[in-house]
Amino acid sequence: MSETVTPVENAMQPEDTPELRALYRGFEENHLIPLWTQLDDLMPQTPQPKALPWVWRWSALRPLAERAGDLVPVGRGGERRAIGLANPGMGGRAYISPTLWAAIQQLGPRETAPEHRHSQNAFRFVTSGEGVWTVVNGDPVRMSRGDFLLTPGWHFHGHHNETDESMTWIDGLDIPFAYQMDSGFFEFGSERVTDEATPNFSRSERLWAHPGLLPLAGLRRTVSSPIGAYRWEHTDAALTDQLLLEGEGMPATVGPGHAAVRFANPTTGGDVMPTIRAQFHRLREGASTPVRQEVGSNVYQVFEGTGRVLLGATEHTVEHGDIFVVPSWCRFRVQAETRLDLFHFSDTPIFEGLGLYREFEEETDR
Repeated sequence: MSETVTPVENAMQPEDTPELRALYRGFEENHLIPLWTQLDDLMPQTPQPKALPWVWRWSALRPLAERAGDLVPVGRGGERRAIGLANPGMGGRAYISPTLWAAIQQLGPRETAPEHRHSQNAFRFVTSGEGVWTVVNGDPVRMSRGDFLLTPGWHFHGHHNETDESMTWIDGLDIPFAYQMDSGFFEFGSERVTDEATPNFSRSERLWAHPGLLPLAGLRRTVSSPIGAYRWEHTDAALTDQLLLEGEGMPATVGPGHAAVRFANPTTGGDVMPTIRAQFHRLREGASTPVRQEVGSNVYQVFEGTGRVLLGATEHTVEHGDIFVVPSWCRFRVQAETRLDLFHFSDTPIFEGLGLYREFEEETDR
């Protein structure tokens, strides 16, 4: 006769008695919760994210941002005409994931968004357009198509549009992380911007953005990159050369037909900001990434081209401007229908720094 084995999950379930009920009332009265009633929630076998894999369509986002420009002023109070992407799994908060915030920001003709600063780290990525300068700690930085621009935490910043056309871009910040950690500070600055000049290149670029060269004047390790803008022409050239080198037989890509670069802090060689990693990917027509899972949140925006994205068990088509989020440990894969360019940011530095990062790549026949 085989022995009956009690399942582990039932081994610590006590009999329901008056004494036990009194014990649980005591727990409740003293704000205590016993581990044996919540182990599955506290320590699941794999991550169980509340955030959902989701795709936001640029064809819907851009007109809404333009309409907001017609109806909602920019000024003190709201500060920015920024519209947060609210993940349906995040309980109504304007969070794209538990750690990251993403928004589309619109600035109308001749408008100025006043200066402020906050401890949260921020960046801008420009999908199209030009004519806006962001002023970061008094340094005017041109914003143009394909540019990746930094606003590290506690840097004063504002924006001004010098054209007769509106401009829309995406913002990324670590707002949810700072909120959960009770580490956020905010301070108002100038009603306008502290420097209304419109230089082609910012002072930070002129000092720091020469490939492979660091200025000895004031050279030190900085928490965030001192470069104000990473220009599209350099990103494009790096991706183009990787694919050309691959065609010449050199191991220059991360996968067949898949070129990728990471934006780096030149003073450390690490990520541009301590809580945010930013990268750019280019896939040849027909190329595909493996199916992957990663701890942490990943957000992508299609810069050019069309493709298909597997998120969990569902495949989505994506095109110019579309934004999608990959929650922690969600299966995902990208396939290019045409040449596909993707801007990508994540919270990976947080998990790497804490020793909690993990990734898994499924074997394929590719």
